Amino acid sequence: MTAEPIPPAPTAPAAPTAAGAAPSGAAPSGGAGQPSAATGSPSPRGGYASVFAVREFRAVFAAHTLSLLGVVVSEISLTVLVYDLTGSPLLSALTFALGFLPYLLGGTLLAGVADRYPARRVLVVCDLVCAGCVALMVLPTTPVAGLLVLRCAVAAVAPVFNGTRMATLADVLGQGERFVLGRSLLRIVSQSALLAGFGAGGVLLTLVPARGAIAITAATFLCSAVLLRFGTRRRPARGDVRKVSLLRDSLDGARQVFADRRLRALTLMFWVPPLFVVAPEALAAPYADGIGVGTAALGLLMCAMPVGHIAGELFAGSVLSAAVRARIVLPLAGCCLLPFLLYAVRPGVPLAMMALALSGLASAYSLGLDQWYVAAVPEELRGRAMTLMTAGMMTVQGIGMAAAGVAAEFLPVHQVVAGIGVLGTLCVLVLAAELRRTELRDGADQHVTSG
Repeated sequence: MTAEPIPPAPTAPAAPTAAGAAPSGAAPSGGAGQPSAATGSPSPRGGYASVFAVREFRAVFAAHTLSLLGVVVSEISLTVLVYDLTGSPLLSALTFALGFLPYLLGGTLLAGVADRYPARRVLVVCDLVCAGCVALMVLPTTPVAGLLVLRCAVAAVAPVFNGTRMATLADVLGQGERFVLGRSLLRIVSQSALLAGFGAGGVLLTLVPARGAIAITAATFLCSAVLLRFGTRRRPARGDVRKVSLLRDSLDGARQVFADRRLRALTLMFWVPPLFVVAPEALAAPYADGIGVGTAALGLLMCAMPVGHIAGELFAGSVLSAAVRARIVLPLAGCCLLPFLLYAVRPGVPLAMMALALSGLASAYSLGLDQWYVAAVPEELRGRAMTLMTAGMMTVQGIGMAAAGVAAEFLPVHQVVAGIGVLGTLCVLVLAAELRRTELRDGADQHVTSG
């Protein structure tokens, strides 16, 4: 399960606006009859429909969908291409794993880009860089080592893109309810891309060779860049390019995030559950083999958590108020890994699917957590903080998959998953207690639940 970040995605024409100005159709952050998130904004009427009413968001959503499908298909195609060229399962698996590893470096060392330059320029350039890297992969003269380097380059750019897009989403939709629902929609697209993208990639590879499929994904990045360039407003940079070097600016942003007690706890709450929640999916193949079921059952196990995630997001975003979503953040986060305890009895496919779907449903805590996060981050730090947060989410998922695999070398898979459920729950409860302390200390609960 991949939280929200996967690849680059977008944002959408109108005249340039001043920093912090509300775009046409978006809820302003403050003003008469429209209090900001920090003062407890009432929910806008219309739910998800109100988000799609914002023209810029429609462009963001379309570009996000295109780039996500492109990345998922390119991952499959590149893995197949490397295997065809080398015959090495190790190099083929390494190609897929390289999608996670550079996130930490890119998100830490390049995070300053998100605040130093106008967001639209950053997003478009990221898409063009990805399109260029993918185009080079298509060349028959590109060696396997070159393919792996290009894969790393795309993965290093991704956190900058995702963090910039998330920060811009607060400008497009305001910092209140629409921001939360917009983020929710992008996460739903991410989960749906996992369900549809791998299937689409498999079908595409039966029709065209791997390099041809990769070439098609280059077009998705270019289309995303066009949508971003002509569908989003130009907004000035949040920071000053000349004040310090990019590296120092990026590292200073990370320091500021972790120096603030509440912001540190919120960031870790975005990171810790995904570290553990990926275990059942990482071990789905050996678990299915261990209980003697075929590839069809394996596909059902892989789909169960994304389906639960989508259902939980849709229910929380459509039915629950902002106040209720804020109240359930810590209870849901605290129990999101408990369904893994069902693996202790080495369940069959139906019971395992139920455990995975329940864990996915509990991920609805993310909507309230998003609201707390955007309220806690100062505007001048927003791009760097959100780049760091999204980079960390992807990095810990790669670490979690690797750790689960190592544990399964020494213990039965069902015991590993159940043990991870226990360990992960204890870690999340410690974080939840810290968040509650900072919530009461700072009055942060009033940001969402009042009004």
